[in-house]
Amino acid sequence: MSTLVYFAYGSNMSSARIRHRVNSASVVSAAHLPEHRLRFHKKSIDGSAKCDIEHTNRPSDRVYGVVYTIHRSEKRLLDACEGLGNGYEEKDVGIYLPDGKVITANTYYATHIDPSLRPYHWYKEHVLRGAREHALPGNHIAMIEAIESVADPDPSNHTAELSIYCELD
Repeated sequence: MSTLVYFAYGSNMSSARIRHRVNSASVVSAAHLPEHRLRFHKKSIDGSAKCDIEHTNRPSDRVYGVVYTIHRSEKRLLDACEGLGNGYEEKDVGIYLPDGKVITANTYYATHIDPSLRPYHWYKEHVLRGAREHALPGNHIAMIEAIESVADPDPSNHTAELSIYCELD
């Protein structure tokens, strides 16, 4: 079966989160994308902020994330979960594996942004769990931890979103 290489930098870094969405997701490696920075400013349909990779053209900027392969037949599922065409678009990027090898991967970037928004606590938790699970650099994890998040107005969303971790905890 044909696969697609996907670079996750937000909530999909969490293996439990992406596999809940796309069953075929298989971890390849941690990686980084140069000349970008992680932002929590993508305007979500739920009124909160989600992650984005903002292109900066500065070689010292990098976004850390996780490379997955997914079956091409499930790409439309991931597109639907991510809101492709509704706030996110996709592009192919050159990402660096820990050994310095550069590979091309598909990823999403935000087209609808609002810097005044904050992520919900549950969304930030997905991002942090993924970053820790894949042992991303400590300074990157600290940057995510420092992001201000807010409570979801519907507490049942918080419980439902994080229920995928119950078997792991």
